[in-house]
Amino acid sequence: MMRNWGIRARVMFVTIVPMLVLAALMTAIFTSLRLSDLDDALGARGQAFARQIAAASEYNVFAGNRDALRLLALAATGEEDVLAVRILDADGQTLAAVGALAADRLPAAMPTSLPPLTVAEGARLRVIEPIRASPIDIDDGFTLDASPTPRRDAIAQGSIVLELSLERIHQHRRQLLLAGVGAMLAVLVGSVMLAARMSRGVSGPIREVADAVLRIGHGALHERLTVRGGGSLRRLAVGVNDMAARLEHAHEDMRRQVSDATAELRARTLEAEQANVAKSRFLAAASHDLRQPMHALGLFISELAQQSLDARSRQIVDRIAASANAMDQLLDGLLDISRLDAGVMTPVVRAFDPQPVLERIVAERTSAARSRGLRLRLRPGRGWVRSDPILFERIVGNLVGNAIRHTQYGNILVACRRRGDRLRIEVRDNGPGIATESQEIIFHEFVQLGNPERARDKGLGLGLAIVRRLVDLLAHRLELRSAPGRGSTFAVELPLTAPEVEGRPAEDARALGSLDGLRVAIVEDDPLVRDAMAGLLSSWDCELTIAGSAETLLALHAASPQGFDVVITDLRLSGPMDGIDLVAELRATGDGTGPQAILISGDTAPEVLARARAVSLPLLYKPVRPAKLRALLQRMLGAS
Repeated sequence: MMRNWGIRARVMFVTIVPMLVLAALMTAIFTSLRLSDLDDALGARGQAFARQIAAASEYNVFAGNRDALRLLALAATGEEDVLAVRILDADGQTLAAVGALAADRLPAAMPTSLPPLTVAEGARLRVIEPIRASPIDIDDGFTLDASPTPRRDAIAQGSIVLELSLERIHQHRRQLLLAGVGAMLAVLVGSVMLAARMSRGVSGPIREVADAVLRIGHGALHERLTVRGGGSLRRLAVGVNDMAARLEHAHEDMRRQVSDATAELRARTLEAEQANVAKSRFLAAASHDLRQPMHALGLFISELAQQSLDARSRQIVDRIAASANAMDQLLDGLLDISRLDAGVMTPVVRAFDPQPVLERIVAERTSAARSRGLRLRLRPGRGWVRSDPILFERIVGNLVGNAIRHTQYGNILVACRRRGDRLRIEVRDNGPGIATESQEIIFHEFVQLGNPERARDKGLGLGLAIVRRLVDLLAHRLELRSAPGRGSTFAVELPLTAPEVEGRPAEDARALGSLDGLRVAIVEDDPLVRDAMAGLLSSWDCELTIAGSAETLLALHAASPQGFDVVITDLRLSGPMDGIDLVAELRATGDGTGPQAILISGDTAPEVLARARAVSLPLLYKPVRPAKLRALLQRMLGAS
């Protein structure tokens, strides 16, 4: 317990306890000696009384004078503390008695050789003194022997029984005990006062040092101790002051460094923000400028592919299409990454059956897998899930495409299975596997393991980065199990839900019907893109109205009695109005509905998507795939 005591408590304990022990010992010894002296004094006094009575009653006992003995006993009881006196003969018979003895159990015959006896009985002290005959020396003048005659009566003639009160002794004892207790209390009070004074003198400076160190630890580095005293306390105070000074100096130096670093970081952050703004502007401009010719190139390639070509020309067109498709995929990947990082992609979560989506993914990629000598299989499962079906298809499609690119031989399996209240979709391959230390970085942009030469047939390094962002956006769970030489398994878990009673039309339908006779207005200020779009739509047998600006189309729309079924407009147009303003103006004419519209843009800025979404306008980013454009037109016809 003393281990947790402070310095002051220990000093007081060391000061008080020895003094109390010494005081208690001395008080006990003094009281014991004093009480012993009182007992001895009372016993000696009682024996003296009894000896005097025995000497005075010798003749009367011999003569049998009871009256004289009674007077003698009565006179003895008049003395202080004498309670009772009894005079006995040699046979133990009472000759005179005054007062009552405490216990009248004397022996029937007193021994003739009984010595003086003192016995304490309860609150009384009994003294028994034998009555002996005094020797009588007779000098007749005729005796020649001068030696003294021996005592002829060595046998007692009787005895005196005297009882004294011990009350005064007990009272003295109580007074002595009270005095001892008082002395102990006085010593205790004095010890406490002395210990308090000593503890203040000893622990006070130490407490000051402790409090100062505590304040310094809490940040008061300017705290200093007053140096006083000598020896260890002085050295301790000087050491604490020196420590505080060093800490204060180090703190000031560190604060100055932090301030400088913060200022530098703020400057670099400002530079980074400015660089990011410049980068965003550059990417937006570059994206738009790159997408314009890519968009036109894709449209021209699509129109060219529909022509009758010989084998060599068809091969060249296919290679041009493959190169354009690779560039298109890169731009789409960059666009998806920028949209996901900007937080402008809003998923449309609903209940759907994932089985048709998985079947379509496997069907579309079977030929690519077969060309690499791989077998792509689907193990179906049952159950509806809640997710965005388009984003879900993008996730699984990227995983399957990644498995095809990195698997040299063997099988690729897309499997579904239930796990509690979730449906788990797994993509398993027999590829080279991924080391544990690399299983996180593969989800970063442009990271490709085992492709230092950046071969195009191994992808661009964006597929898994998009997968991770889409999974996080949809709040699904993504898991990777892999080991070098043992293949990889990517798994996505989606929440199960009840099937919908009435199925909704698939938003990602790929059925391409006839567009013959569809009245389409094209608004594009770039002649190259405008000609490519016109050629493509003409090959689909659409009726076209072509304008280079919003104002021109508004004039044509006012002059046309039939109007347009669909308006395909670029976002950026020459003149004060852009594509969104044009659609709003068309919707404001007539009955307030206007024709359906499609917005096409090469600008990937988040605010463009936000503006298009605000007016419920479908947005296609350049370069637009002809199949996607035709599917969108077909859905519009089906909806109308």
